[in-house]
Amino acid sequence: QEHNSEVVQGGAMQALASDMTMRCSRIRATAVSRPAPARMVPSSMPCPVPVVVRLARGVACNALESYMSDKLKSTEMTFKELQLRMADPEVAADAQEFQKVAKAAADLEEVVTAYRSHMDAEKQLVEAQAYLKEVQGDPEMAEFAREEIGELQTKMAQLEEKIKVLLLPKDPLDERNIMLEIRAGAGGDEASIWAGDLYRMYTRYAQKQGWQVKMLSCTAADGGNGYKEVIAQVVGQSVYSKLKWEAGVHRVQRVPATEAAGRVHTSTATVAIMPEVDDVDVVIHPNDIEVKFARASGAGGQNVNKVETAVDLMHKPTGIRVFCQEERTQASNKERAFAILRTKLFDLEVQKQQAEIYAKRKNQVGTGDRSEKIKTYNYKDSRISDHRLKMNFDLGGCLEGDLEDAIMAMVAQDTQEKLQELADNINSPQQQQQVHGDEARAD
Repeated sequence: QEHNSEVVQGGAMQALASDMTMRCSRIRATAVSRPAPARMVPSSMPCPVPVVVRLARGVACNALESYMSDKLKSTEMTFKELQLRMADPEVAADAQEFQKVAKAAADLEEVVTAYRSHMDAEKQLVEAQAYLKEVQGDPEMAEFAREEIGELQTKMAQLEEKIKVLLLPKDPLDERNIMLEIRAGAGGDEASIWAGDLYRMYTRYAQKQGWQVKMLSCTAADGGNGYKEVIAQVVGQSVYSKLKWEAGVHRVQRVPATEAAGRVHTSTATVAIMPEVDDVDVVIHPNDIEVKFARASGAGGQNVNKVETAVDLMHKPTGIRVFCQEERTQASNKERAFAILRTKLFDLEVQKQQAEIYAKRKNQVGTGDRSEKIKTYNYKDSRISDHRLKMNFDLGGCLEGDLEDAIMAMVAQDTQEKLQELADNINSPQQQQQVHGDEARAD
C-alpha cells in the first residue's frame, strides 16, 4: 500500500509539473541562466497595467480609442468582402476588375494583420493574467507570468502605434511616377554645374531603388558643364511618396572649379517633383495652346537638323512654356511636350491643395513652396543640413545616391505631425461630444 501510495503521489506530482511546464511554454521553458528579479510584486498588488475588456462592444480593444476600434472593424469587414470578391468567378474572369480588387485588398492587408495580431495579443494577456492568479503560491511561476504580461503589454503598445500610423490618410498621389525638373538658380555657371550634380545624385538614388530614369528635355549650360534646365521621367514603385520631399531650393557652398582664388561660392538650384497625370486628370483646351515648330539642335543627323521636329508649346493662361527636341520625329516630340505640360498644370493644382492643407499645420514641411530653401550642401564640412528637420547628413554618401536616411527622416516627421493633428482633432470638444453621443446611442 505504501508503495502504491508513493506511485500515485509521484504520478500526481508529475502531472502537475507537466501542466505547469505546458502553461509556461510561451514564456520560457526553464529558469536556468535567468537573472533574479529586481523586485517581487506582492500577490495582493494588481497587474501593473490593467486590461480593460469592453464586453458590451463585443471585441476588447485595450487602449485603442473607440474611433480607432470602429475604423479597424470596418476595415477588417471591407478586407473580408474584397477577399470574397476575388474568389468570385465573374471578377476573376475580368482581369482589370480583378487587379483593381486585388490592389484594394493589398492596401488593407497590413493594417488588418496588425489589428488581428493586437487582438491575439490581448487574448493572450487575459489568459496570462488569469494564470497569474492561479500560481500566486509559487513565486517562480508567478514571476514567469508577470514577465509574459509585461512582454504582451509591450507588444500591444507597439502594435497600437503601428496601427495608428497605418490608419493615417495616405496621399493618393504616392503611387504615381513623377516628372523631375531641376533648374539652375543663382550662381551663374556654377549653378548650372550644381544642377547637373543634383541630377546625377537623383539618378543614382533611382538606380538603387530599382527605378527607371529617362531624360525628356534638357538645356545644357553655355560651357557644356551641367544644365540650365533638365526634365526627366522617373518610373517605379511609390516614386512620388519618396521624392516629393526633395522639392524646393537646394543651396550649395563650395569652391568652384573655375575659382582661382579659392573663395567659397554660394549657388542654388530648384528641384520640382511633379506627379505624372493621365489625360483625364487635366483638360487642356486647344484655344489655350500656342504651338510652334522648329529645327532641333545637336546630334541626330540630317533629319533633326533639316526638318522641323522640335516642338515649342505655350500655355497662354499660365504662361508655362515647354520645348521638346529629344525625339527624332515631330509627332513624338509633340506628344512628349503635351505630357510635360499636363504634368506641370496638374502640379499647380497639387501645390494649391497642399498650401491649404499645410497652412493648418504647426510645422511646414515645405513640399509646396518652391522658394523655400530646404537644404544646404556644405563641401567644406562635408555635410548636408536639412533646414526642415534641423539635422545633418553625410555629403559624400548623399551625392552618391544614399538618400534613404534623409528621406525616411522626413517621412517620420510628417507622420508625427499627422498623428499630433489627429490627436488634436480627436481631443477637441466637438469630437468628444460626438464620441459621447455615439456611446450613449450604442448603450
